[in-house]
Amino acid sequence: MSATLDFYFDYGSPAAYLAWTQVPALARRTGARVNYHPILLGGVFQATGNRSPAEVPAKLAWMFRDLQWFAARYGVPFARNPHFPVNTLGLMRGALYAQQQGFLQPYSDAVFRALWAERRNLADPQELSRTLGEAGLDGERILAATQDPAIKEALRAATDAAVRRGVFGVPTFFVGNQMHFGQDRLPYVEELLVPL
Repeated sequence: MSATLDFYFDYGSPAAYLAWTQVPALARRTGARVNYHPILLGGVFQATGNRSPAEVPAKLAWMFRDLQWFAARYGVPFARNPHFPVNTLGLMRGALYAQQQGFLQPYSDAVFRALWAERRNLADPQELSRTLGEAGLDGERILAATQDPAIKEALRAATDAAVRRGVFGVPTFFVGNQMHFGQDRLPYVEELLVPL
């Protein structure tokens, strides 16, 4: 039986974007099955007392230099979004809807790329709808779904469950009960997934 990787993410995290670009190849190399867990990072911060790097200027400057280095190493596009920090409530509700409907991958590809390669302002509903439409998705239907009480509750429940599991930021990975935080921990995650 193949190992399972749990991947917790929020589109507002540029580190989660870099992880998103690397996890599929990691899964192919290891044969792992990936369980994607969209959660609301703002809710995690509120529940755990953690803070965004945007609140610590020196940490923020270092973080973006570090992420640019990793992006170059991975060979993926990366640009600092001038709208950071991003309010991702609607985006993450959309992710839960996309997951329920079976199109989380293309939805997430479009959202992550728009935020962290194309520097778009996805807090603007028209820009979000346009972005999703360009990816072949029904932006208006997705935006409407983000107002569904069941979707709102699903995101709250997913975020609460992540906090109970020990998540305090994203990206966070679990292999069994072993947790790793940060996209730079992917080599250690891979070691856990490779059979001895």
